[in-house]
Amino acid sequence: MKKFDAKKFGIDILMDIIGGILIAVGTYNFAATAKFPMVGFNGIALIFYHLFGLPIGTVAMLLNIPVAIACFKILGKDFFVRSVRTIIITSVIMDVIAPMFPVYSGDRMLAAICTGVLSGLGYALIYMRNTSTGGSDFIMLSIKALNPHLSLGKISFALEALVVLLGTALVSRDMDSLIYGMIISFLLSMVVDKVMYGIDAGKMTLIVTDYAKEVAERIDQAVGRGSTFLKATGSFSQEEKDVVLCACNNKEMYGIRQAVKEIDPKAFIIIVESNEVLGEGFKSH
Repeated sequence: MKKFDAKKFGIDILMDIIGGILIAVGTYNFAATAKFPMVGFNGIALIFYHLFGLPIGTVAMLLNIPVAIACFKILGKDFFVRSVRTIIITSVIMDVIAPMFPVYSGDRMLAAICTGVLSGLGYALIYMRNTSTGGSDFIMLSIKALNPHLSLGKISFALEALVVLLGTALVSRDMDSLIYGMIISFLLSMVVDKVMYGIDAGKMTLIVTDYAKEVAERIDQAVGRGSTFLKATGSFSQEEKDVVLCACNNKEMYGIRQAVKEIDPKAFIIIVESNEVLGEGFKSH
């Protein structure tokens, strides 16, 4: 039996509350007033809110029941229990806390941006604690479990687009709302991916050169980054080559390119994006 970790549990609850407030404000105080077709189960709950005046959080919670039961085996007991806790917290915040804040009735584009960014931040904080708000989250994370190579943002965008179309057809019935809804869906997915995978993003370079040692030393002098030596063989020449591998942040990449150019102008350089860099000199594991 796992030992109860009070500190971890406290942080989980705190993130649920903060994430729930961000999602609720984005949904209730920005999207609902502007009649945007919101994404996820909150988007479906918004449809009931506009058509019948039903509370968003309560409807979302009720919609979660059959989906949660269907996805229970795929997601596992621990994740299911954590998600039930998150669903309850976020639903209460949606119906009780969000109405306490003033609603925004200004420019619709600003409202759409705030909806996407705030909701994206809220969902990301919750996902990072290995829990979810249920509903389409259960479906998304089930797809993610079966297809690990897909990012949550891309899965989210595909599923939420369907809800946006439904919301537009039943509530606003105008093309502007559809466009705003798609903007919200895109922003939300981008923010989720950026927060979860991109905060510690950087670059990685592979440098094929005849002066590996000199290049590595010059990189260290220029940006203070260490390197790793790899051995490679050219497929055409069959000659052995040294490859210098170096991870860095985005700002340091220019300095590395200039350092390599100084030592070996003919070096073959490959620069790739790295979603996250962990280890010495970067974020700890």
